Amino acid sequence: MSTMARIFSPLLILVVLLIASTNGQSPEPIIVQAATQTSPATTTKAPITPVSDSTSAAIKTLQQMKAANDEILSKQKAALERLDELQQAADQLKIFAKRG
Repeated sequence: MSTMARIFSPLLILVVLLIASTNGQSPEPIIVQAATQTSPATTTKAPITPVSDSTSAAIKTLQQMKAANDEILSKQKAALERLDELQQAADQLKIFAKRG
């Protein structure tokens, strides 16, 4: 029985210390002020400005990038089609090699 007491007494002390160190109270509540109604502010619309040179230059650059991307995609598509054809040819060669 003394070995059980030696094992459980440090464990019991540890549990008591953990319970004592924890704060059992809930945190202080946060009080938020109620929203008050105010008269709606008048909204003024900003005048529409014409497209500036920098915006048109950015659009032109984006269009050029899109065209370049489309060209790259078409090249990649052609390469994938060639790879598919090569794969089919390799599969056919495997089939003929097994037969003969």
